[in-house]
Amino acid sequence: MLETAGRGLYVFTDRIVRWVGQSGFSDGLLTLFIQHTSASLVVQENYDPDVQADLERFFARLVKDGDPMFAHSLEGPDDMPAHVRAALTQTQLSVPLRQGQLALGTWQGIYLYEHRFAPQRRKIVMHLIGE
Repeated sequence: MLETAGRGLYVFTDRIVRWVGQSGFSDGLLTLFIQHTSASLVVQENYDPDVQADLERFFARLVKDGDPMFAHSLEGPDDMPAHVRAALTQTQLSVPLRQGQLALGTWQGIYLYEHRFAPQRRKIVMHLIGE
């Protein structure tokens, strides 16, 4: 379970690394799946915070909150835009595990990308297969 403070990117690589470390697996494949339609999972730059800010500015331009073309707005002006953002990103990630370590690049981190304005509690299913 991850709690967000509203729209933005939330790195949680460390939590995943701890969980994988406790598994005892050496090699395999980690799958992550978010059980929501208004948030997503992304592998992104974890060094320069400008990357996350630029990504958010890009999505703000691409999918405007309150756009009158959207009929679905039951939960506010960010409702349908959050669904579109999730459709354009990913709800599932797969990361190889090699010698007990996630095979992420030097500057890669795993993020929950919250697309709603309000704080949320997000559920992510983690599954590891291997040896």
